[in-house]
Amino acid sequence: MRALTYTFLLLAALVSSCSDLEDLQVDPNRATQTHPALLLTNIEAITFNYIDIGASLASRQLAFTDGASGEQYYNWQRAGFGRYNTLRQIVKMDQEAERLNLINYRALALFLKSVQILELTKVFGDVPYTEALQAEEGVFSPAYDTQEQIYLKVLADLEEANSMLNASNGVITGDIIYEGEITKWKKLINSFTLRVLMSMSKKGGATGTQVVNRFNTIVSNPATYPIFESNQDNASLKFLDLVGNRYPFFNSNSLKTAYYMEESFVNLLKNLSDPRLFVFADRTPDAVDSNIPATDFAAYDGLDGSAPLATNTNRVVAGEVSKVNLRYYDSPVNEASNLLSYAEVEFILAEAAARGWISATAKDHYDNGVRASFQFFGVAGANAYLLGAGAYNPANGIRQIVTQKYINFFMNGGWEGFYNNLRTGFPVFSVSGGGVLNDQLVPKRWMYPQNELLYNKQNVEAAIQRQYATDNINGEMWLLKN
Repeated sequence: MRALTYTFLLLAALVSSCSDLEDLQVDPNRATQTHPALLLTNIEAITFNYIDIGASLASRQLAFTDGASGEQYYNWQRAGFGRYNTLRQIVKMDQEAERLNLINYRALALFLKSVQILELTKVFGDVPYTEALQAEEGVFSPAYDTQEQIYLKVLADLEEANSMLNASNGVITGDIIYEGEITKWKKLINSFTLRVLMSMSKKGGATGTQVVNRFNTIVSNPATYPIFESNQDNASLKFLDLVGNRYPFFNSNSLKTAYYMEESFVNLLKNLSDPRLFVFADRTPDAVDSNIPATDFAAYDGLDGSAPLATNTNRVVAGEVSKVNLRYYDSPVNEASNLLSYAEVEFILAEAAARGWISATAKDHYDNGVRASFQFFGVAGANAYLLGAGAYNPANGIRQIVTQKYINFFMNGGWEGFYNNLRTGFPVFSVSGGGVLNDQLVPKRWMYPQNELLYNKQNVEAAIQRQYATDNINGEMWLLKN
């Protein structure tokens, strides 16, 4: 009997010890639940930052002279899956919103997830989505969704997000983009949907029909699907002169000394007599020495982004090249970062009209886009420009529209200008200067992360095989196929 009692006590002690051990795994000072507003602010700060200097190099708007930039010379390798870290936070925000029955936050989560997964799939092609971020459920090697599946899921999620958002579902706090204005969020979601649909312009058949019909439905029903109407609707992350909130390249010595305007971009603006050049760039040292006015197009020049590094550095030393305008590294506030701008939406509508997707006049939307772009950059003379070299010509409509959208993306919009080039071929990027690698081809994607080949080999190799046969930067993803 004594032995039995001893055994019982020993078992009780062991159970108690295990319980105590489990308790030690919980940090009482670390919250396991929170209000989604406390997550939203940081998620927005990350998601809406669309300023990417590498995109400016790859898109032939800037050139770099402190080394052979991989983006500039198309020596692309592997990219990363870092956006899944932000997606993880969005999923957590959604879980907290569901726990508290905060429907408007759940709608924002659908939009924010859509933005992040689209940026991932445009980089690689197929990526994990349905099974991604499910380690708590024991999914450590997620399967890859096809790019088509991802796009269709995003379109469904954006539709749902628009329908969920309603002022009766409570206020949105922690919002540094629209300060909780429901109508502005609905405008963004529907305008962003137009961007997604236009990015699918190469798709035909049933998918192409669905794309055009959905585009038309949004444009034809502004009461249900409001879209951007002015620059006041821009989806902008505004910078402040506060530590941690300043313009990303404020006080950047590298931007000040190693980045210069790209020649084909400068020549494009010169040929159009486009005064936005005067706020994008500074005069060349030669022009300054010769007292050429800042409003004279002769005062500006650029480097050929495809030329060998030595050729470009020699031109810099000779004083022949323009730097970016000093405000990009001298102003802590400078311009807001646009995830999506009214100007871009007007150019999307212009392209849709030119393609016959909607019953509208392409010229009207083109003109609206140009005016909005001039206004955003604080440049006067849009009306004169639209009567002169910038006038819309239907015979060259889509090229003009996409080119104007490209100009509007200067030091803004992330990689969207580059992706538009992959989709349309406009504008033509210089590859003939002798410095470009990749057999003088513009790459169409990045290779998958090395970690995927190590830890999720079976799924990533299946994705590579069904898309490209081999993991290479010239592989053509579903989105770019006719």
